[in-house]
Amino acid sequence: MLGWLVALCVVILAVLIWPGKCFGTEGSPAVLRRLGIPQQAAKGKRCVSSDRELSDGVHRHAACVGAVSGEETHTVALICKPSALANYLFKHCRTFGNYSPCGGWTWRASAFLQSVYQACWPYDSPIQFVRDNLQLSDDGLVALDWAVPSYQRRRRTSSHSTSPILLIIPNSFGKITRNVLQLCETALSHGYLPAVFNRRSHNNTPLTTVKLQQFGDPADLREAVRYIRHRQPAGRLYAVSESTGSGLLLSYLGECGSSSYVTAAVCLSPVFRCQSWFETGLCWPLQWALVLYQKMCLSRYRTVLAETLQADAAFSSCSLHGLEEALFCQTGHAGAAPAVATGTSSSSSNTSATWDAYWERNEPLRDVDEVAIPVLSVCAQDDPIRGDTQSTIPLELFETNPHFFLLLTDRGGHCGFSTQSEQSAAGAPGAAASAALPYSATGHCATNWSHRAVLEFFRATTDFFAAEERAKQLAARRRGLGGGAGGRFFRHRSVSTCKRVPACSHNIHAIYNWQRSYTR
Repeated sequence: MLGWLVALCVVILAVLIWPGKCFGTEGSPAVLRRLGIPQQAAKGKRCVSSDRELSDGVHRHAACVGAVSGEETHTVALICKPSALANYLFKHCRTFGNYSPCGGWTWRASAFLQSVYQACWPYDSPIQFVRDNLQLSDDGLVALDWAVPSYQRRRRTSSHSTSPILLIIPNSFGKITRNVLQLCETALSHGYLPAVFNRRSHNNTPLTTVKLQQFGDPADLREAVRYIRHRQPAGRLYAVSESTGSGLLLSYLGECGSSSYVTAAVCLSPVFRCQSWFETGLCWPLQWALVLYQKMCLSRYRTVLAETLQADAAFSSCSLHGLEEALFCQTGHAGAAPAVATGTSSSSSNTSATWDAYWERNEPLRDVDEVAIPVLSVCAQDDPIRGDTQSTIPLELFETNPHFFLLLTDRGGHCGFSTQSEQSAAGAPGAAASAALPYSATGHCATNWSHRAVLEFFRATTDFFAAEERAKQLAARRRGLGGGAGGRFFRHRSVSTCKRVPACSHNIHAIYNWQRSYTR
């Protein structure tokens, strides 16, 4: 009840300070100039520019199309290093360009309100969860919640099923949001087997050891992935993370590299520079609400946690920085035992380290060069949680690393991305009744745009690598090598020349950093 009162206060505060139609438009021109997009695109004019050298000495090819809705112009930018996969996504992922955010004075046009709505508002989902409690090597417990339709009698899926598995990592605070539930529902309707990963003590998962999971420690997630591969060996594994949960997913992909067992991954509204995010902090209402929620979740374990950490310091903290430091950095308390061990070889030392040392082994991008699968990040420029686009999104990562793709919209908030079709469906008289129908009968008119983009990205990357594998087998047969498919399945080829790619939709920007060659 206290959490709902806090959410209500935040909503009321947002309504009082809401600037209306000006949300998220201040930083757009600067970001577009940073990416080398001509200003005509921001005015709704179609333009295709040739290769040119910008002031920073980097060659870029920009195909620009402005999407005009009434008097407003909205842009979607696909930012990545040039490659055959990038060209394929640009041609086949039409959902990327079909984004029409809500405008006018509706509350869905507010980045702040739609972010709070997706995080706090209840959702009457027609799905239910079947929980698997996994005992880890140190006797700790994490949980996997498998989403199944409410009308399905058989709760367990056969281990011989070839259906793809969608591993969903919620935010680092353990809150199962409306966004996660909607993603599970959409994934089920497309034939996926969604599984939500719950960390120790999160979402009613019992805390059986005096050990909490550090922000970017992938040890527990690694064991959960092994269990999924053991339970569903025939299905492909995909991963989606939400908000600050992207730190755990990126850490896992970086540490495991080509042994991650994941085909492709997507980060929805990720926070990349996490240490800076904890230190800079959110606006005080949001930060206070998140700290309060964490304290409520930890309060049931206060007595046992007090044996190994300074509980008074943790529960008296008023900021995310102070709470995180009290839980994992025991500096200044020489007599305190290590509160939280990570269980990994890279961080096997005790936790009596400094704040900077803590983030050296927990920063999500510490091993980003080892990521070996395609990763799509969906972000909005007006995200009120992540902060300013230019300082919080590492654009150079997407311009130089062939495995990372950034889908950047001018509006959408934090895990919001409300569209005009959602607004129309919500206001329709039969919208409430349609929620109770089977998935195949509900259609996709009210499906969140970011969720459609996620599933289309997974489909496109799978089709691309399947076509590449078939081409290699055909070439091997022509050479008389017996059709053996040598090499790894996810091996990218070099591209030394590039052609101009036509826009796949009427409102998409594709920014490619055309360099000499692309080799992986």
